[in-house]
Order: sequence, then structure tokens, then C-alpha cells
Amino acid sequence: MRRRIAVVGSGPAGLTFARVLHRHGHPVTVFERDPAPDARPPGGTLDLHQGLGQLALDKTGLLAEFQALSRPEGQAMRILDVHGTVLRDWRPRPDDRANPEIDRGQLRDLLLGPLDVQWGRGVRRVVPGADGVRVHFEDGRQDTFDLVVGADGAWSRVRPAVSPVTPHYTGVTSVETSLDAVDTRHPGLARLIGDGSVAVYGVNRALVAQRNSGGHVKVYAQFRAPLDWHTDLDLDLSDAEAVRSGLLDVFDGWDAPVLELLRHGDAFVHRPLYVLPVSHTWTHVPGVTLLGDAAHLMPPLGAGANLAMLEGAELAESIATGPEDLDETVRAFEERMWARAAGWAEITTAGLERLVSPDPAEALALFDQVQSS
Repeated sequence: MRRRIAVVGSGPAGLTFARVLHRHGHPVTVFERDPAPDARPPGGTLDLHQGLGQLALDKTGLLAEFQALSRPEGQAMRILDVHGTVLRDWRPRPDDRANPEIDRGQLRDLLLGPLDVQWGRGVRRVVPGADGVRVHFEDGRQDTFDLVVGADGAWSRVRPAVSPVTPHYTGVTSVETSLDAVDTRHPGLARLIGDGSVAVYGVNRALVAQRNSGGHVKVYAQFRAPLDWHTDLDLDLSDAEAVRSGLLDVFDGWDAPVLELLRHGDAFVHRPLYVLPVSHTWTHVPGVTLLGDAAHLMPPLGAGANLAMLEGAELAESIATGPEDLDETVRAFEERMWARAAGWAEITTAGLERLVSPDPAEALALFDQVQSS
């Protein structure tokens, strides 16, 4: 029996779910608020883990294509202190494929392939009912499905159909900027960053720079502050030079080579870090479920996208190959998802506490712990 299935959101979770269903010959429609794939910057680089994101791609049949696009050298990680002294300089072996990097845009394009994505179709709300799940769109139209999967991120419009919980601020904010053509325009910074990422940890502050492909670098300034920290400083977040100056004040006392990451950044984007409760669950609602950040938003420490992709692949595979009872299939999936996600949420929440900490030695100890595990 063919069911009408929709997924809301064209991020890694939603597209992986749709791609696995498509591979099994099951039709699925993806609804995305953005008017086109390139309507906004896709974000930075992702490291896809062998037992998580790469396993999900294997279920889509796209693992070989991913391996051709990915950057194993991007796994390299360098840790500095605030004076620019190199504390750790870890480099992967030539054959290391544990967590290769890929640009989010490249991953999106890989997953899109032949999928039926309806761009510019923002969802206003989702209403479960006896005759199916009714989706109300922002353009005033409505449609009904047997299953609606919310993969629409932190501020999901699908989540209220199953849970009243909303994300809360962690106390850590992040301001993102970027550098282009770093190897030719900023060779000193290129050497500082290396082949992958560089992280500098101070008291309740961190600067992280990550290479993307094509000489593009994303820089993240992270620090503990009230949500309205910029208001207290009378800082206009739309004024790039004012934000740059404000950040240089926040990181006052750090050595000049490290602060060059901020001095040469282009536009600045304010990204406060929000999370959902560590053990976020809900009473099962027939016809509606959630994936990824919509279900278990956690600190961005390398687990979220990986979990989201594997969840999407597993749910799609269960629907395509499992029993006829769709509701029972989804209910069983949710139980598995909640247990696994809670474990990762605990790890990443504790990790954020150590990475942006009053004691910078905590970040170094966490790095050593991860490398030795």
C-alpha cells in the first residue's frame, strides 16, 4: 500500500529520509521554506562519522560519491592558547576516513538528486486528525498526508503537533564570519589554520576556524554572555565594523595573530546557541514525527547532523521494508531515536561546558580524551 508521506525541511535529515525512500521506490514530497536551493548560504563544513553520517549515506547508495567529494585532510585539528602557542597539532593518516569533511552545500546537492522538492512552500502548522495529517502552508493552501516528518530544525513548525517544548538559550553565543581565498589573500592565517581546523581557548571564550573547500574558511567566535549582550554594548549587529570592534573588545588580551581571524572576517552573523532538553520525548502522535534538530537540538559539536542523517535513513528504511502498520513502525523508531539522542545530548552538553569554560585546560583535556578514545 502506497502512503502519502511528506517531509518538512530540506536539511541533511529531511533529504536523507527522502532519498532512502526514493531508493526503495516509495514516493515522498519535500517541502522547503527557502525559494531555491541557493537562496541563502548553506553553512559550513560537516564531518561525517563512519558509524553515523557515512552509514546513512551508504543506505542512500551515495557513499562512493561522498567519498569522492569529501576532504579526509580536513580532519586535522590544531589547538592554540591565546598567545598563539601550538598546544596540539593532530593530523590524520593518509588512509584515515573516520570523519572526513564535506561542505554542507556539496552534501545538499548530492542528496537532492532526483527528489521532488517543493521550494518556497513554508509550513505554518500541522494538524493531526482522524482522516490524516493536514498541513497548512504559509501561502494559504492545505494538503493531507498519512505521515508528516518534521525535519525543519530548531524552530520547527511541525514540533508543536507533538510537543509543547521549545529551545532554550545555553548561555553561550556564537558570532560567525568567514574568509575567502585564504591561501592567497591571507597566507599567514592559512598556515595558522592548517589543513582542517584550529581552535583557541581562553576563559569563557573560544575562537574556532574551519576550512571549507576552495580556500573558504568559517570562523566562529564563541563566548558566555547574556542573550542581549550586544544591546548592553549598544552594538548594531547589522554593522559589520561595529561587530568586529565589539568582538575585538570581547577577546581583548589575545595575541594579534589569533585576532587576525576576526580582523579579516567579512560579514558577521549572530548565532546564539540554543538546545532542547537532554531527554526530549513526547507522547506518540499518529501520523507525525520529528528528526534531527526538530527532535533533539543539541550543541554543535559534530553529532547533530550525523544523528539526523542516520535517523532519516533508518526511519525511511523501516517504512519501506518493515510491516504494513505505519504507525507502529514510527512508534518503534521514536523509541530508538530517543534513547540514542539522549546519550549524545548528554555528551555534547557536557562538551560545551568544557570547551567554553572558566578553565581553558578543560578544552585541552576534552580534546585529548576524544583523541585517545
